[in-house]
Amino acid sequence: MKKYTLFFLLFLCLVYSLSGQKLPAGYTQVKELGGIKEFKLESNGLVILLKEDHTAPVLTFMVTYKVGSRDEVTGNTGSTHLLEHLMFKGSPTFNKKDGTSIDIEFGKAGAMVNATTWLDRTNYFESLPNTHLELAIKIEADRMRNAFINEEDRQAEMTVVRNEFEQGENDPLYALDKQIWATAYQAHPYHHSTIGWRSDIEKVPIEKLKAFYDTYYWPNNATITLIGDFSESQALEYIKKHFGAIAASPKPIPQVYTQEPEQQGQRRMIVKRAGQLGMVGIAYKTPKGLEQDTYPMKVLVSILAEDKTSRLYKALVDKGLATTINPSYDIFKDEGLFIPYVYLTPGIKQEDVEKIILDEFEKIKASGVTAQEVSRAINKIITQKAYQSDGSYSLASQINEAIAMGDWTFYVNFNDNIQKVQPIQVQAAARKYLLTDKSTVGYFIPKAEEGSTAIINSPAKNRESVQTPLYYRNPALTYLESADKHDQQVPGQKNSKVLPGNTFASQVQFKQINGAKVYAMKTDVKDVVTLTGSIYAGETTSPADNSKLAHFVGSMLDKGTIKKSKFDIAEQLENIGASISFNITRHTLNFNAKCLKKDLPIVIGLIEEQLKFPAFKDEEIDKLKKQLKASIQQNTEKTNFMANQALLAQLYPKTHPNYPVSVEQSLKDIDKITGSDIRAFHKKYYGPASMIIVAVGDVEVPVFQKLVSNALQGFSGGITYPAIAKATHAPAEKKVVVEMKEKASATLAIGMATGLKQTDKDYLPLFVGNQVLGGGGFTGRLMSIIRDDEGLTYGIYSYHTGDVFSDGYFGVTGQFAPELLDKGYASTMREFNRWIKEGISEKDLQDKKMNIVGSFKVELSTTGGIANEILNTIQAGLPISYLDEFPARIEALTLAEVNAAMKKYIDPSKMVVVMAGSIDKEGKPQGAANKN
Repeated sequence: MKKYTLFFLLFLCLVYSLSGQKLPAGYTQVKELGGIKEFKLESNGLVILLKEDHTAPVLTFMVTYKVGSRDEVTGNTGSTHLLEHLMFKGSPTFNKKDGTSIDIEFGKAGAMVNATTWLDRTNYFESLPNTHLELAIKIEADRMRNAFINEEDRQAEMTVVRNEFEQGENDPLYALDKQIWATAYQAHPYHHSTIGWRSDIEKVPIEKLKAFYDTYYWPNNATITLIGDFSESQALEYIKKHFGAIAASPKPIPQVYTQEPEQQGQRRMIVKRAGQLGMVGIAYKTPKGLEQDTYPMKVLVSILAEDKTSRLYKALVDKGLATTINPSYDIFKDEGLFIPYVYLTPGIKQEDVEKIILDEFEKIKASGVTAQEVSRAINKIITQKAYQSDGSYSLASQINEAIAMGDWTFYVNFNDNIQKVQPIQVQAAARKYLLTDKSTVGYFIPKAEEGSTAIINSPAKNRESVQTPLYYRNPALTYLESADKHDQQVPGQKNSKVLPGNTFASQVQFKQINGAKVYAMKTDVKDVVTLTGSIYAGETTSPADNSKLAHFVGSMLDKGTIKKSKFDIAEQLENIGASISFNITRHTLNFNAKCLKKDLPIVIGLIEEQLKFPAFKDEEIDKLKKQLKASIQQNTEKTNFMANQALLAQLYPKTHPNYPVSVEQSLKDIDKITGSDIRAFHKKYYGPASMIIVAVGDVEVPVFQKLVSNALQGFSGGITYPAIAKATHAPAEKKVVVEMKEKASATLAIGMATGLKQTDKDYLPLFVGNQVLGGGGFTGRLMSIIRDDEGLTYGIYSYHTGDVFSDGYFGVTGQFAPELLDKGYASTMREFNRWIKEGISEKDLQDKKMNIVGSFKVELSTTGGIANEILNTIQAGLPISYLDEFPARIEALTLAEVNAAMKKYIDPSKMVVVMAGSIDKEGKPQGAANKN
């Protein structure tokens, strides 16, 4: 055996030599697969995975530690995640006191920085311009063994993590999911959630956290993944320079040996608390990640519960018995859970839905699945995996999960293994794992109060999984874009070097086709095309006598056409692994698509058919009415949503597009919508007059333009964007309290209308000033002081939004425990008033300029990022050249311009304050917040 091992190592050395690169001293190359090279640092056992990709001058550096919540026991549950937070508090080299904190240093580089903790692993990562690679390596090496980990920081960060826990408790789905896992596992540490039990979060001693750090944070328990634009030899030298002197662990890394005993009968549990929609979840144990049964199980889950073609969708949602199917299935090191979560249509009983779910499972066990179902599922799984390789970070993230399972090559070999799955294997997996005696059934039974109401928005969207990693900072809260843009984000592939220093204007090809503005940009990405676009048919286009008509029409587009049923369309897309989605925003109907280059004609043809010839069948109209009304009830459970709606109702007059529609009016309008209303609206607003279409990726521009031209033939109508008058409105109330039941976290929202649009000359100066206050994530003052120093919240941010099509507003939103709300409000207003009174400093300005320009580079490293920016720029009424000019415009801003804009548009005396949560009319805790 030793002879063959020696031969293999000599072979690798020969391959490395023939590649023209010299392996730096101190390394062993272990293997190469799928373009990824594995090295080991001989001095300490650190594993390094490298994949060069020079299509964009950005990279992601990620360190994965093989320690997660599975390594915890009762008394220190949540310690892995709390320790992850403490790892950002600094070291003797990088700390806030010296002005060299991790967030400050990465902020100046414009890096996207975060960390996550999950069941089997913890990871820390940075996506940043490639010129800052050594900075990333230096910081990650430093905190591996030099983090402070002290009691003062634990006390401050404990309340932050507790608030994160409280925010999760606000969500009924989260509460049900946590209890199902705790019931399904009795011995194995998957029993407790990654965030841990509240009492452990509050009381774990610093000595235990230090011991945890000293047990698991060593190079021989870590893997580096580096993907992007870098030199392999240079990267290895940097890694050896900064990690090489760190010794391996003095003791073996402990391994979890507890196995879950065989379950000997079905377990059942109920969560009953304030809420709106009932839910059913049925959990089944699934194979360990590296077992071969993982692949047929993945296909089985897709056939059962994913998308419109799934059996549960057809049996429940299509029959009007449920509003949403949310399948939860992730692959872990040990046995995980498959849980189809079903949101019930009001009036439907949990017992009836449970029986239908079980009947569908029995059908598969008895009769199996079809070859067509398996083929569709495999195509969908493979293409989704390809689309999710969205730039260097997304690729590193997928490899990270394979590392956590125990073998990074799982990621590389996944496609080959999933393609081998046969129908008989899927049936065998159903018979082996979908066993009633080994299941755990959970019901969520809402205690909805009579007469409770809410404000309607869009229907709840499925989440890929309920069980998700916990982030150091919430990745959903981006701070370089207005909320108008958030609804329009499109995932993309790695992009060619279209970054500052190059020119967009010369690479984006524009053509007016039948009235539509069509933009196309070819990049170096292979085979994949990202499409996005919009027409002026959003919420604001609804007639005065029906506020929800525009939303309803847009929501009907994927319910079938004159020629094809919704299932025909879904099957056609799944057969080629493509996706099309429609999204209704305040002003626009957006459409997004992703496909392989060869399938572009099919996808454009389907978009054409759905936009031009929707069927608007009566039975689909009736189903959608139930779903939209159910979404009203779900929105009432969200403190952020309720606070924002109350704020906007004060900031704008009823005639302004940013003003929210009342819940009573929304419910009435949904009920009275008719088929003739829908058809009349579609005829008037759906057409090329306001249409924008953007294609980015491996697109042959003349071919694409011809496809669009053919699709738009005979398509007329639509209206152009109207001018919107600026708001002139005095708020009726300066303070509003929204009382909600059983919410462990409350939301504070303050704001005022500014009258600014993105095209106004003062927009960028105020944008930069806001970045200093709280738009800049952890480098903003609000997060740096109120979260990092005072430990009052998991998240607080400032923003300027609602400003693409109309005049916008400035706001601050933060979440606090009800008992800390007064303190949080006082701290927020203190920092807000100081920001306005004193202005920002020259150092603030220069640091923020570097952050904004660097972040802009990272944003444009995917085709999705490019497509979004092109669409957003055109919608705002700006030329494509603006994207070339943006970095220079930021650099040209002066301190006087920024401070003047802040004082001109932000007036503390005009701010409206809203509090939403389990508080009374005075903003004091009700005492009923969930403390479990």
